[in-house]
Amino acid sequence: MGVWEVFLSTFDKQLDAKRRIVVPAEFRAAVSNGPFDGVFCFASIEADCLEGGGAALFEQYRKVMEELAFGDPLRSALETMVLGGMHRLAFDTAGRITLPEELCQELGLTDWVTVVGLGDRFQVWSRDAFRAHRAQQRQLAREGLAALRERQRQALLPNTSGGGS
Repeated sequence: MGVWEVFLSTFDKQLDAKRRIVVPAEFRAAVSNGPFDGVFCFASIEADCLEGGGAALFEQYRKVMEELAFGDPLRSALETMVLGGMHRLAFDTAGRITLPEELCQELGLTDWVTVVGLGDRFQVWSRDAFRAHRAQQRQLAREGLAALRERQRQALLPNTSGGGS
């Protein structure tokens, strides 16, 4: 996946009265070679936001589901949440998509939203909810990176755990 095929950065956008949002030009370019001129969106499994992306994201979820046996409860849950909840949102001539009303209500997407690029996917959050989420993610990233660095530092130290002569 090249740099031009990923979703990067964070944008605050205003929803209009018809629940339309202008998709950042960089995001539209990332999916321009997909099966249609638009994006796939559904309620995120991991957070209270909308998750979206192009054909590559759809394919990733499909592969995960196919790894599970037909009838497996996790596969059924993923199929229900991803496939059953998916909306194909085409770009209009102004580069906008219309967010489904039921998802807007479910996720609290009203006037201002934050669109967050996450590499192979993006998320659309209520602006206030994203601010709180970002603060939690910053703290988690700091703690996780510090722990990772400590493990790396320990791995470089000579083994001094006894057993010597």
